[in-house]
Amino acid sequence: MIKNIFNPGNYTNNVSYMLLVLRLVVGVLMLTHGMSKFHNLFGDEPIQFPDPIGVGVTASLALTVFAEVLCSILLIFGVGTRLAALSLLFTMLVVVFIVHSNDGFARQELPLLYAAIYMVIAVTGAGRISIDSLIYKKLDK
Repeated sequence: MIKNIFNPGNYTNNVSYMLLVLRLVVGVLMLTHGMSKFHNLFGDEPIQFPDPIGVGVTASLALTVFAEVLCSILLIFGVGTRLAALSLLFTMLVVVFIVHSNDGFARQELPLLYAAIYMVIAVTGAGRISIDSLIYKKLDK
């Protein structure tokens, strides 16, 4: 019984299921952040958004919407997962180190958590339960 507490897990059977859960949860949660920005981008109100990398307010908002909406959807379905995760990781690092650089840890904590998750997904890939896996199997033939 005590030995089971320290069992590191059976990675061959469980990792793809856990990656699916991780992709679904983080994808849906980030999508909720992105949808408000999506409405801001295509709404009637003037765009008020930070321009942290100096490409213009509209371009900054469009790049953020691309990452938080489109890349989140790709992540949920496991399509182009590594590239989607890298885009989201970059977005979160900009939020942490540029947008909220002077705001203290309380404002940086959530984007840092997202960044860590996206880094793990970018390194591990989508797992077996993904469209990436189906594409890979077809290309492998």
